[in-house]
Amino acid sequence: MHATFPLLRDTDFPRVRRRDLETLQVNLGYRCNQTCQHCHVNAGPTRKEMMDAETAALVIEVVRARGIRAVDLTGGAPELNPNFRSLVVAARATGAHVIDRCNLTILSEAGQDGLDEFLALHRVEVVASLPCYSKENVDAQRGDGVFERSIDGLQRLNALGYGKPDTRLVLNLVYNPLGPYLPPSQDDLERDYRRILGERFGVVFNRLF
Repeated sequence: MHATFPLLRDTDFPRVRRRDLETLQVNLGYRCNQTCQHCHVNAGPTRKEMMDAETAALVIEVVRARGIRAVDLTGGAPELNPNFRSLVVAARATGAHVIDRCNLTILSEAGQDGLDEFLALHRVEVVASLPCYSKENVDAQRGDGVFERSIDGLQRLNALGYGKPDTRLVLNLVYNPLGPYLPPSQDDLERDYRRILGERFGVVFNRLF
């Protein structure tokens, strides 16, 4: 192998210095209660790969040692990891902000009783994926019945104060293009989501990304 460091050492390119690590994103596993066509990790109900308790405990050690300000939990459906709730509690105990990347249907999944109340109790920010405000488009991408269960999940979160002013319970939505093309203007899309979800279902949220 050729030595490349000498070629990089003598350069007038400005030195790049990283800033302090503020956010740690943690993938808790590939198991999910949905099977989405666009999933970049090919998550699904049959996947077995899950973070174990020992590794979850190490995550908290890193959060403490590095003074990390935010812990961003993803998957799969991160809530399906048996260590999810204990990890949230431990992360919050360090003073870190916790983000749950939630697919919404998990809130009505068997075995997930009280998940919405748990998230609210620990002031977990919910980043919820909702690829469209149309039933036809959502079900085409995620499966029959997913749209109605997603709306039910949003309404549950709203009932607890998520997405409402002065509650500090943050509910952000994520838009996923339904095909191989770029999304429209984020501001225009957010206005459409607010109007349609609000008028049809009484749903409110903080931001759309």
